[in-house]
Amino acid sequence: MIRDITLGQYYRGESFIHDLDPRTKIVCTLVYIIMLFIAGTFWGLAFSALCLGVTVAVSKVPPAFIFRGLKPVFLIILFTFVLNMFMYDGKIIFELGFLHVTEEGLHKAFFMAARLILLIIGSSLLTLTTRPIGLTDGIESLLKPLNKIGVPSHELAMMMTIALRFIPTLLEETDKIMKAQQARGADFETGNIFSRARKLIPILVPLFISAFRIAQDMAMAMEARCYRGGEGRTRMNGMKMTAKDGVAWILIVLFAAALICERILLA
Repeated sequence: MIRDITLGQYYRGESFIHDLDPRTKIVCTLVYIIMLFIAGTFWGLAFSALCLGVTVAVSKVPPAFIFRGLKPVFLIILFTFVLNMFMYDGKIIFELGFLHVTEEGLHKAFFMAARLILLIIGSSLLTLTTRPIGLTDGIESLLKPLNKIGVPSHELAMMMTIALRFIPTLLEETDKIMKAQQARGADFETGNIFSRARKLIPILVPLFISAFRIAQDMAMAMEARCYRGGEGRTRMNGMKMTAKDGVAWILIVLFAAALICERILLA
């Protein structure tokens, strides 16, 4: 389960998506997420899924690797599905005590689950095809206009990227701790979900210690390299928009326009 989390990982490759400017990918991802909430029908979600499928194919990231990232959030998706299934009134399909499942509730449950799956895959594709340093530079560049009102864009971008980048590192540390405790007789596999959750509590103390150690080592490494924030810093490889980015901007605008029209026509 721990190894299945792909959020924050970078998949090395050469593709049209990998070559895009980080700012283009960040904005396109944000637009895609917003459009998922604007889509009001299954036709809109189907169109979004088709566009995402084409993007995944162009990125050359193995679909199995991407779908593996859905395993850790399966319970969240299932909870969302069940919650929506019982929340809407309408034509009753069957009753379970004081609970009843309706056609409208079932429709909404499938709709919300599909939306959540597309949101997770679309967000994961951003980190899978963008190097951490590129992600930092892209976020900082997009936030730079906020410097005029006192918002530290560089520091915010650095914090966000470090937090995202260290998700795989902390997961690897968690996996090592679990294996070490299993070698000493700990059992994390048997029992119900609540029992297994309680068994994970002893992992938290060594994990927090390891996280603080990693943070301290990183802080010392940054100080040793005379890091003093973003003011006056230059980049060896600057960001530059290319014709590929122009194509991506046109495609995302067409995608957004199609979903907005779909929402207006079917409203």
